Amino acid sequence: MTFDLTRRLCAEALGTFFLVMAVVGSGIMAAKLAGGNEALALLCNMVSVGAVLFVIITIFISISGAHFNPAVSLAMLLRGALPAGEALPYVIVQILGGCLGAIVAHVMFGLEPVQLAQTARTGGGQWLGEFIATFGLVATIIGCVRFNPAAIPTAVGLYISSAYWFTSSTSFANPAVTIGRAITDTYAGIAPAHVPAFLAAQLLGAAVAVIVFGWLLKPGSDTQEN
Repeated sequence: MTFDLTRRLCAEALGTFFLVMAVVGSGIMAAKLAGGNEALALLCNMVSVGAVLFVIITIFISISGAHFNPAVSLAMLLRGALPAGEALPYVIVQILGGCLGAIVAHVMFGLEPVQLAQTARTGGGQWLGEFIATFGLVATIIGCVRFNPAAIPTAVGLYISSAYWFTSSTSFANPAVTIGRAITDTYAGIAPAHVPAFLAAQLLGAAVAVIVFGWLLKPGSDTQEN
């Protein structure tokens, strides 16, 4: 079944809305309940985000492809799986949905709806972390699309959950989420001045993953000499 562009854009907006709301909302709740234990707060945030990824991908994948991420949309554009005329609308609604998710999370917890984050997240190590996080995310999706599409919700949820802990940046891996996190001065925030470098690392990681896995998963031709 093929859905029209309006429904696909709505699915992308809703999915990204719930994703960022989960990131920000669970971060606020975790910071309140963890009593200053940073590891516990990160664990709580990770569980919520990994779980919601599984759910929203399961719900929306048959409608829009369940990108919820401009880096994934870029990857699908480069692979020819997303028409060029639809890529920009996808990215726009993802960013809008993500920002709205942050705002609604604030309202739920009685905070100012729009804030500017103060949390510094910068430096070569964090940029490399975002490159690796996004490279791995796109690799996960491409590999599952090729060999086991039904595993995408589980694989993506598990990958991001794991990358929370093995990347220095705690695995934003998503430009829309990064922009949404710039307007929350809470546990999940990132200072707006540090956003551009994160976006560059994420988009580069996605593009490199498309190149590497485009080659890796392309059937080769064996030459046999008699």
